[in-house]
Amino acid sequence: VQLQASGGGLVQAGGSLRLSCVASGFTYDDYAIAWFRQAPGKERVGVACIYRTDGTSYYTDSAKGRFTISSDNAKNTVNLQMNNLKPEDTAVYYCAVAPFGPVTAQAMRIMLEDPSDVMEYWGKGTQVTVSS
Repeated sequence: VQLQASGGGLVQAGGSLRLSCVASGFTYDDYAIAWFRQAPGKERVGVACIYRTDGTSYYTDSAKGRFTISSDNAKNTVNLQMNNLKPEDTAVYYCAVAPFGPVTAQAMRIMLEDPSDVMEYWGKGTQVTVSS
C-alpha cells in the first residue's frame, strides 16, 4: 500500500494550491482518506477527510470555506483544493487512509482529532509554504 502526495509549493498569501494523494496497492475499495498538516514546531493536525464511497466529507475549522476535498475514484486520487491561502497554512501536508467504511462526518471529526488508532497508512508529506 502506498500513498503519494504531491502538489505542494510556494505561493503568496491569497493564492491557491491543489494537493493530490494517489493511493495504490489497496485490495479494497471502502476507505476514507484524510489530509493532515504539521507546521514547524507544532503538532500534526487534521484538515479534511472524505469517504470515497459516497463522498461524505468533513472539514476542520481551519479549512472550512477555503479548502475543498474531492475524490476521483477512477484514479484512486483524493484532491485538496486550497484557496485564499494564508501564511498560517504553511506546513507539511500528509494524506492518510482509514481502511474501513462506512464513515460518517461525525466519525471523521473524531478521526481528524485523533488519527492514531484509525489512520493505518500514511504518505510522505508535501511542503506548502505561503508567503505574506
